[in-house]
Amino acid sequence: MLFRSKGGSSRGARRSILITTSSHHGGTFPMATTPTVRRLLLSNELKRLREQAGIDPDKAARHLGCRTSKISRIELAQSSIQAGDVKLLSELYGAETDHAEVLLDLARGQNQRGRWAGYRAVYPDWFRLFVDLERDAAALKSVEVEVIPGLLQTENYIQALFENGGADDNLENRVLARKERQSIFTRNDRPQLSFILSESCVRRNIGGPAVMREQLLHLVEIARLRNVQIQVLPFEARTYAGQVAYRFTLVNVPASGVSSPLDFVYVESHDDARYLDAHDAVSSYGALWGRLQAAALGPVESREFLAEAAEQMG
Repeated sequence: MLFRSKGGSSRGARRSILITTSSHHGGTFPMATTPTVRRLLLSNELKRLREQAGIDPDKAARHLGCRTSKISRIELAQSSIQAGDVKLLSELYGAETDHAEVLLDLARGQNQRGRWAGYRAVYPDWFRLFVDLERDAAALKSVEVEVIPGLLQTENYIQALFENGGADDNLENRVLARKERQSIFTRNDRPQLSFILSESCVRRNIGGPAVMREQLLHLVEIARLRNVQIQVLPFEARTYAGQVAYRFTLVNVPASGVSSPLDFVYVESHDDARYLDAHDAVSSYGALWGRLQAAALGPVESREFLAEAAEQMG
């Protein structure tokens, strides 16, 4: 099961989402949860409650006086739901009072206006869900095989990435948007951030030796933060080559004590992205992460590797 968002205009995009809930609860509800994630959490929990109560979508639709397709769209996070309908469904599903209040709170915040104007407009439609998930995440685990991940890029490295592709009227906005994402390192509720970087990321010359030296030394400093772990997967690492070829990010978004957390795998291509939430997919990528982490250098050795590579840049 996956959320797939194609590139191009939002009007022409075809989207579908299936949210899989976990059987356990935990975590704390994010203080400033984005509208997109609030809708995902709400749809996630309503579907779990319905299935737990043994109620089929037809009965839920009759209770609301709507078509069954509306229940399906709500549970797929394809449409919003009014607070009144959430209250009716909570009663039908037998939700306890505290649980129902959490769901009502989610419903009240799901229709806030997005934040995609100004410099944030440079984000393509298919990437905006990830920006919301990233902002609300408690933990991110990212594997990169060719380019330093956006969260770790210096301003000069960002500029070099886009300048190499020719004239870019949005270059300043691209830098601002990416730097805003990096505020994740300094906020009060900092997530746990883990990165596995192929040696290709370290050796690929983006912007020239001076830019790369600055970038690699920046990685050394970022890796010293208590909530950040960076590991380098060297060329000589003993692991199957096919396992190194995939770039992906594991995302965990916590929820309230009575609703289910969200676990996603984000997989990106040139003009498209997939958001995988099925248990088998999340488990498979989690296992792949574990194998790559075992093959990579340890955090201390990785910092030493990056510092040495920076010196080699002159």
